[in-house]
Amino acid sequence: MTTLCIKTISPEYYQAITRGAKVLEQDTTAPKVLQLLDGGFLKLFRRKRWFSSELFYPYVKRFANNASILKEVGIATPEILNLYRFSYNQLDFTAVHYHPLPGDTLRNVLSTADETVKKHFIRLFGELLATLHEHGIYFRSIHLANVLVLPDQQLGLIDFADMKKQSHALSQAKRTRNLKHLQRYQQDTHWLFSEYYDVFLEAYKRVAGAKNALFLKCNNKD
Repeated sequence: MTTLCIKTISPEYYQAITRGAKVLEQDTTAPKVLQLLDGGFLKLFRRKRWFSSELFYPYVKRFANNASILKEVGIATPEILNLYRFSYNQLDFTAVHYHPLPGDTLRNVLSTADETVKKHFIRLFGELLATLHEHGIYFRSIHLANVLVLPDQQLGLIDFADMKKQSHALSQAKRTRNLKHLQRYQQDTHWLFSEYYDVFLEAYKRVAGAKNALFLKCNNKD
């Protein structure tokens, strides 16, 4: 787990570190992701209710802890620099300051790659998903836009605040539930469960074993 503590900062300090920043994501009331002038990113989490789980286990702490968990099993994640808590424009926030992973999303790479390259990365993704499941990691928001192809041609993960780790491998039921999230995305479903399903299945089986890959066969849409 991360040893980083959440620092309480002033509105003036927040303004200073975000001066000149580029807004990458925003909701109706505030930015959600900023690209800072130093090249780092600031991901903001707004507390929407007075009483919520954010008070006891802030999302920034989950984000940082989950990054540590993923790195422990050999999966690349952004480098966490600082965790902040602050109020701005009468809204309460926590924020995580991090260096982003270099690369492009797996979804973007697959959309332009030739067949050989597609098979290579589908194989890597199958192994990555099996690694998560075998280590008891339930990454609720898994989809191919949350997976990055790094310059060394390996895969990394982003946007993993919504993730849980248990002490043993995931059950078939939890693996199936995780799969359902992937199947919400039409293009991802086409690659993984139609065009390159055999590649995906064999890669998953290589890490998790044939028994643990049964859920893929049972839940294949084709």
